Amino acid sequence: MTIRPDIAELGAPTTIENADVTVVGGAGHVGIPLVLALAEAGLRVNVNDLNQTSLNTLESGRLPFIESGAEEVLAKALAGKRLVFTNSSNRISTSGPVIITIGTPIDEFLNPVRRVVQDCIDAMLPRLADGQLLVLRSTVFPGTTDWLASYLKAQGRNLKVAFCPERVVQGFGLKELREMPQIVSGTTPQAERDAAALFERITPEVVLVRPIEAEFAKLFSNAYRYIEFAATNEFYLVAKSAGVDYQRVLKAMKHNYPRLKSMPRPGFAAGPCLVKDTMQLSAFARNQFGLGHAALLINEGLVLHVVEDLKRHYDLATMAVGLLGMAFKAESDDTRASLSYKFKKVLNGQARAIMTTDPFVTTDPDLMPLDAVIAQSDLMILCAPHAVYRNADFKGKPVFDVWGHLEGANVIR
Repeated sequence: MTIRPDIAELGAPTTIENADVTVVGGAGHVGIPLVLALAEAGLRVNVNDLNQTSLNTLESGRLPFIESGAEEVLAKALAGKRLVFTNSSNRISTSGPVIITIGTPIDEFLNPVRRVVQDCIDAMLPRLADGQLLVLRSTVFPGTTDWLASYLKAQGRNLKVAFCPERVVQGFGLKELREMPQIVSGTTPQAERDAAALFERITPEVVLVRPIEAEFAKLFSNAYRYIEFAATNEFYLVAKSAGVDYQRVLKAMKHNYPRLKSMPRPGFAAGPCLVKDTMQLSAFARNQFGLGHAALLINEGLVLHVVEDLKRHYDLATMAVGLLGMAFKAESDDTRASLSYKFKKVLNGQARAIMTTDPFVTTDPDLMPLDAVIAQSDLMILCAPHAVYRNADFKGKPVFDVWGHLEGANVIR
């Protein structure tokens, strides 16, 4: 894959016609780090997304969510005229690779919905040119990549289809793209070669596998992490039932003991990928994925356990409860699939009042300043262990902390 030097040297604005690569869903959490990495590598990128608000935010030089180190790269990409922003499927560039960051969601029954990918492809198909490289980037149900290649062939189309799963930690995607290997697969040798050539521009190493292997690699990675969180959460519950401080046990277990170095602390495991990918794997295994179902029961059930435990010690009906941190993880502004909102729902009708706060989230109009929540609460629950809470003055009021994030006489574990 090459950049046309005449255009690059002239510094002409990127257009639909001269873009080197198109990223569909390019203004989302998966798309933005990839767009910026490609632009940083010298490519001209068509940032295609239906969310015009996010496109406008990017075009203004701002980010719609937290992404470490991205603002400077975005500023340079805008100054270098390397980005063009488009908001419909009929504005896909007809030359260069097209990367689709739309994956397979799950429905209310926790089953995968492959139709979302098909609808996206169908909308773009009249615009795509035979011979273009089409890269699936987000999680897909096993077999989707090969299915897509067959589907396009049945439509009389000749596109090169690849699956190159995104595996970065949210909020640090740009950094990890520069540092971590990229799994690459293609349904034909040419698709694999072209996809590898594209990602070699932004990552230090590519790992070549078959499409079905790449699909399982993505699902296994997230399911394994979800199961790890479930294991430590189950240990926490066992220790708590024995009246033992699990944080002390965990600290002793991990101290200078390399085989447990990566063991996570307990907490509310959530977010847009872990549950979804675990359930997709379960659906593929015809609901015979016992570890995945057990992890779901433990991680989702931890919220219910905390509430029931509090009810045994406090009269919640007379108390105002403050929820600290509504993002799904620390130092993030992303509330998607956050268990903090499950707390809010479960406590509704059981507590006298519920108040919420988060220093990063800007999309929830019900959030209050931390000082106000502390002042008005009788009891607080640490839902997301943001660093700001570590040194907060809780005025001697009780704070329930599963994470082991806080210290003090008022902390309940």
